Amino acid sequence: MSDDRKYRQRGYQDNPRPRGPKGPKPAAPPKERAPGRVLQDERGPKTPNLMAAHEVFRCARCGNLLSVPVGLLDRCSKCGVDLHSCIQCVSFDTSARWECTENVKLPARVAPKDGRNVCVFFTPRTTVERQTSTPAGKEEAPTSSARRAFDDLFK
Repeated sequence: MSDDRKYRQRGYQDNPRPRGPKGPKPAAPPKERAPGRVLQDERGPKTPNLMAAHEVFRCARCGNLLSVPVGLLDRCSKCGVDLHSCIQCVSFDTSARWECTENVKLPARVAPKDGRNVCVFFTPRTTVERQTSTPAGKEEAPTSSARRAFDDLFK
């Protein structure tokens, strides 16, 4: 043992080994496949079975599903709140000045946030939701509906 080592315990650098990469590894021979097996389908790669998503517009008060083109006089069919209002807008933010992110462009504060207004910056607040069930137009056989419901639990 030499005395120039930093650590004196046994086994530490007893056998000097070169450090760093040992050079490029030789290419491994290709693995043999079963005879007649095709690497890829002739139609191309398979697309993954991902859950579908769709954009929806929901009432800010009750969560009722609503249609996206919102008119000035439209109201929620469930709770009756005005749809062309600040609380339904994408620019509504309680932490911003006048509770609107477009406050620089607004001439004055809009007072009732849940009341109907004629704001030109109104854009309905939509969200993207996962589609976990079969669409209403595409009904499946009743025998596979139980299986489909079970599979939907794990998506």
